[in-house]
Parts: sequence; C-alpha cells; structure tokens
Amino acid sequence: MARKRKGDPVHGWLVLDKPAGMSSAQAVARVRRLFNAAKAGHAGTLDPLATGVLPIALGEATKTVGFVQNGEKAYRFTLRWGEARDSDDAEGRLVATSDVRPPESALRAALPAFVGAIEQVPPAFSAIKVGGRRAYALARADAAPELAARSVVVDAFDLVDLPDPDHAVFEVRCGKGVYIRSLARDLAIRLGTLGHVTAIRRTRVGRFLLDHAIGLAKLDAMGHIPDRMEAVLPVETALDDIPALALTALQADYLRHGRPVKVVSTDCLFAEIGDLNEGRVVCAMTDGRPVALARFVAGEIRPMRVLNLE
Repeated sequence: MARKRKGDPVHGWLVLDKPAGMSSAQAVARVRRLFNAAKAGHAGTLDPLATGVLPIALGEATKTVGFVQNGEKAYRFTLRWGEARDSDDAEGRLVATSDVRPPESALRAALPAFVGAIEQVPPAFSAIKVGGRRAYALARADAAPELAARSVVVDAFDLVDLPDPDHAVFEVRCGKGVYIRSLARDLAIRLGTLGHVTAIRRTRVGRFLLDHAIGLAKLDAMGHIPDRMEAVLPVETALDDIPALALTALQADYLRHGRPVKVVSTDCLFAEIGDLNEGRVVCAMTDGRPVALARFVAGEIRPMRVLNLE
C-alpha cells in the first residue's frame, strides 16, 4: 500500500521572488512547509546566485508544470569582464584572467550572433545528468564532464547599461533550456576576453511576472495559512494559452474516470470543439473549474491529466 502523503491538499500556483543563496529545491521545500502542502514542485530551476521569478506549483498544479516550463523566460543579468570562473558565475573558482575590456561598439555588434536558434554548451556546474550523476556533483569532485552543445532559442539579447569598465548589464528573452551563464561566457570569448555572471534576476516565466511575485519574508510574516492563500493563483493560471472546453457534468465525470468523451455519439454526449485540430490539447472545464487536461484525437476528447480539485 502506498504511503499517504503528509500535508494538506493545497492547490494552485505561488510566484515566489526567490532570494539569492538558496537553491530552487530549498525554496520549494520552504514554501511547502509554510503552506503545509502535501505536494509541491517548481517550473524552471534558478541557480542559487539568481533571484526573481520561481513559479511554485502546489498540489494539483504540479500536473500543469510542463506548460509553464515551456513558456518564454526573461532575465536581467550583470557580466563581469576579465575573469573566467569554473562555474561561470561569481560563486566559482577563478581560473583565468584577461586585461581586455570590449568597447561598447564591439559589444553591440556581437549581440546579434546570440539571437535566434543557437548552439550552447551548458556550464560544467549544472543539473544535467552525466552517467547518472549531476554535472555539478562531478565538477565539485574535480571531474567536470565535457558537456555536448545543445540547440536553444534566444528571442532577444540587449545591452541596457555599462556601469563601469568592468561590468555590463543585459536583458534576455529566451526559450526553455537557455543558460544565462553560458551566454555571458560565450559573449566574452567572442569579444576576445573572459567573463562571468555576477548577478541574475529572472523577471518572467510564461505568464508569471515579477509583479506577481512575493518574497519568503513576506510570506513568513503573514503568519497564518489562510492569509498566505491570498497569494496563491488558481491552477488554471498556467493554462491561459490552452483553449478551454466547457463540458456537461456527465462529460466531466467521464474524463475524471479516464474515459474519453466522443464529439458525436449515440448516447448524446457532445462537445463544442470549434476549429480544434487533431492532437490539440484543451483544458476541460465544468461549472467554471478545470476537470482535466485532454487531447482531441480521432473525434474524441481523451483525458491526459485529471485534476482532482473537488
């Protein structure tokens, strides 16, 4: 018999403004304790050095994490010229130096090469698994693996400030899997110097913005779970880009029990599908509440993930 999960059935999304010095896993654990939630997870890892938007899924919202992870992300970061570090950020060990400081004109001219579909080698200190172990664990044991380049997409890469000769501040909009530390490292190399990140702040993940975020200190100060629940967004917030499909109570019951709903059938089950294409994912709703994530296949609405929000 499976062990019963400890905690309360708390469902929804909390947009955390993660503080520096804390891993994403530690932040999730802290939020889970503050809500006494039975289940929690995050959508998109932030490095311990990084701050900003960390969407945390509570309860049934964990079933929608994939839709948030695939959303566009936005960052603001500071690059320090002239120093390479083994982690590509300020927490790493200094491994090389350079006296070259790129002029603004060269810097602006280099940025377009990093926009669009690019190949990027992840940092040695990353959560990628190599032979069953995390790359960062191997790197800490002085056995840093050679990681293969990956195809990623950068939508925008803009210079926003040059506070002094040693630093530059950038803003990036990108897709899933982009490492800001790698962008900084590779940009410096392209400009004939070295560099690493000293600060990263994520300002957006999909529809979750920094304006929606709340800090751990403020959550803690609220004192009581009912007060903290005011900061929790509905499960369906993560599904705003997915078409909603209104079902009858009977149709919803079919999906809850893993049965498909036929678009036309002899038992009078109908669904308004509009111009949905084959394979399209929908959010099945009844009485204004999500019932399941489902897919339109061969004239049926087939449940993918049932949302138990009763």
